[in-house]
Amino acid sequence: MPEPLLAVRDLHVTLRGGGHAVPAVRGLSFEVHQREVVALVGESGAGKSLTARAVLGMPPHGARVTGSVRLRGRELMGESYAGVWGRRMAFVPQDALTVLSPVHTVGDQITAAVRSVAKTSRQEARSRAVAALDRVGIADAARRARAYPHEFSGGMRQRAVIAMAMVNEPELVIADEPTTALDPAIEAQVLEALAAAREATGAALVLITHDLRIVARHADRVVVMYAGRAVESGPVEPVFRAPRAPYTAGLIASLPPAEVDAVDRWLPSIDGAPPSPTHLPRGCAFAPRCPLARQNCEDEEPALAPAGEPGQLAACHRSTELPVPATGLFSRKATA
Repeated sequence: MPEPLLAVRDLHVTLRGGGHAVPAVRGLSFEVHQREVVALVGESGAGKSLTARAVLGMPPHGARVTGSVRLRGRELMGESYAGVWGRRMAFVPQDALTVLSPVHTVGDQITAAVRSVAKTSRQEARSRAVAALDRVGIADAARRARAYPHEFSGGMRQRAVIAMAMVNEPELVIADEPTTALDPAIEAQVLEALAAAREATGAALVLITHDLRIVARHADRVVVMYAGRAVESGPVEPVFRAPRAPYTAGLIASLPPAEVDAVDRWLPSIDGAPPSPTHLPRGCAFAPRCPLARQNCEDEEPALAPAGEPGQLAACHRSTELPVPATGLFSRKATA
């Protein structure tokens, strides 16, 4: 395999809470290759967004971050991100209003993003800003560039943020739940806009989401996180078809059918809730919720190791014992 575009190794993010160290991300490692889409998935609190912020060099105040983050072999951890932000790496947040100023037009803000990394005239930067808006599907882009963010719908604002992120053609984009709070039709439009922008620029993407259907449609590889660490990773197709970690199987089993008429009154579910990072179990963090847990699961945390098909890794002492499909391991709950 060629050298990865992004290589994250043994990433730890420790927060301070109540005077104690809180291990929020625990030894996470993954790679992203050129033009590849890698999805980070898991329940709320799994550490996905903290991972993104650590990779981007913007961890929460007071957080302690260790490990290695390399972009094309250049170590970023503990170093300046000068020349990286905007030009080589960009960010799409879940809430566009966190990055769009209400007192400047959308076009002016994207123009400023161009001029922050390139020595170009305002006219040329403006042309690039309009082209970026057009690329993500903003109709009549030249006119809409003169509008303010509050004059855009939620979906249009999110596409404008994608345009801002992609305008300087970065090598890597990190998108943190980019379709949160959007209805399904607008969500599809935003994801299509992101795919179109990636296709035009050749950027790789780290996509943070809790929606496995988005992963199945848009990602090449997936990293499943639970309690701050990876419990399974690999190419999307084998991981979704034959997961080797019970937690992954539970997430897949809990998905309602895509067709409304196919939904009966019962869906599988994962009993219980994720552990607090301040009170992690001694062994496997998923053991209290796992139907296959045995004594060694409670005593020893499993390492991420090859399981299943080539490129597939799982952190489970019983990965070879999971049936295919493994969704039948979980109980069922009423949907109404």
